[in-house]
Amino acid sequence: MTDRTIIGVGNDLRHDDGFGPEVVAYLRGDPTLAGRCRLAVTDGEPTRLIDLWQGAEVAVVVDAVRAPGTPGGRRYEIAVDDLTRLPDGAVSSHAVSLGETFELARVLDLLPRRLVVLGVTGVHFGQGIGLSPSVAAAVVPVARRALELVEA
Repeated sequence: MTDRTIIGVGNDLRHDDGFGPEVVAYLRGDPTLAGRCRLAVTDGEPTRLIDLWQGAEVAVVVDAVRAPGTPGGRRYEIAVDDLTRLPDGAVSSHAVSLGETFELARVLDLLPRRLVVLGVTGVHFGQGIGLSPSVAAAVVPVARRALELVEA
């Protein structure tokens, strides 16, 4: 397994929840990335997420977050040891939060050496395809930042 991994979390059939998979799709379209890092998509189920980053030196998790009262498209960069930087009331759009998944991995000693979350505040999480404009505008800058983090 490569020691650098970018994981897009979400469901592209739930509008902005598809942000993580969209970032990974954008990166997969770059032929120069072959072999430079592992690209993966998951629905956020904790054991699947942990399996994807297990053994990685650096893992970047890309996900949309719910943050009521926060404008859509707002970007966050959070190291796994600094989860307090999310705004009050911000939660993952999944049944189990990323923080709970990180804590489980920590207890099981399955965290990568460095784990960073790149989050974007989503607006629409109902059924349907397509990102809201403010979230779609964050795809390229977040993809570039994810690459910077895994190649640092």
